[in-house]
Amino acid sequence: MDLVAFHGAGLRTGETCSVTLARVPGPLSIVVDGVDAHHSEMKAQVVGSRLGVVLPGGHEIDGIEPLFAALAGLGIQHGVRIDVEGSELPLLDAASRELALALRALAPPREAPRLRVVQAGEILAGSSRYSFEPRVSVDIAVTIEERPVGRQRAAWDGNPAQFVATLAAARLYDSAIPEERTVTRRARGASAATVLLLRADGRAESPGADPGPNELAQHRLLDLLADLYLFGGPPLGRIRAWQPEHGATHHAIRQALEFGLLAYQR
Repeated sequence: MDLVAFHGAGLRTGETCSVTLARVPGPLSIVVDGVDAHHSEMKAQVVGSRLGVVLPGGHEIDGIEPLFAALAGLGIQHGVRIDVEGSELPLLDAASRELALALRALAPPREAPRLRVVQAGEILAGSSRYSFEPRVSVDIAVTIEERPVGRQRAAWDGNPAQFVATLAAARLYDSAIPEERTVTRRARGASAATVLLLRADGRAESPGADPGPNELAQHRLLDLLADLYLFGGPPLGRIRAWQPEHGATHHAIRQALEFGLLAYQR
């Protein structure tokens, strides 16, 4: 297989958009309106709970988390061109599994982590906390305390098969609007069938499928992997993140690089 295309409603706007994944030689790139940007040329754009990228020329793409999480989980840095039409990516399964399966079918080369934890330490960023310890393998875990659901934890050991089987399907979650069960507060393109809705009584529910016991934490782990992808991908080493948020994660990784907790492998 050399090409896979997805069409659908965008997560934030609800407008029709598309993404096409093609197997090609060379570094991973994103193409918008004929502008081709390599991975190293993309700049993160964090707005509240949203992660996007800005490409050379000022092109912006929102809702990039599921795609970058899939690329991170499969260890893909080369061999894929991503063509985007619209200002964001389609919602699809409100997770990363459909994109991960498509990328796996394209069979681009997998690569070893570019980053390594070289020194133990801890970084605080607002209400978020990140700890780093050197290890010879990938070991990432997220713990969240989400009202009114309570505490959840999710972990990943760097195995692409485990990513696809147990992590990639974790869905977006949001607070439900009681009088409107088909729309969430921050996702105009989402329906109650594709996202997890958090009710005031503490229940997480979805007409599509019952939530897993740690699905909220798993989705936050997907977000963390998407953030790490913009820095070169998940590192070798142990990372523990408590209440991670996009903005806090980007601050923490930059600090970890500056302080020498993280380094790029030669």
